[in-house]
Amino acid sequence: MRFFNTVGIAETCSTASLYFIAMPLKYLGGNEILVKVIGPIHGLLWTLYIGLLALGWIQKKWNMRAVITGGVLSLLPGGPIWLERRMNQSEYLPKRVEA
Repeated sequence: MRFFNTVGIAETCSTASLYFIAMPLKYLGGNEILVKVIGPIHGLLWTLYIGLLALGWIQKKWNMRAVITGGVLSLLPGGPIWLERRMNQSEYLPKRVEA
């Protein structure tokens, strides 16, 4: 779960830097170098994040609602962090049964 959280934070940072720094520089300033650098990094982190969501669903039996919510929120800056806080409230995770 710690790696998932770390990837979520990194993905949020890459999304924010792509949306709010690189893309404005490309479309308003005519300089696309940051999009060429940050874009592939963001793509890799996003793919890893979605893969970890799927892995959580398969191996950790996460609720499908959490996986779909995580996929949608991954498109918004700050979405993975919001999801992580919700998951920590255990509304999305299966209940643990202790014997």
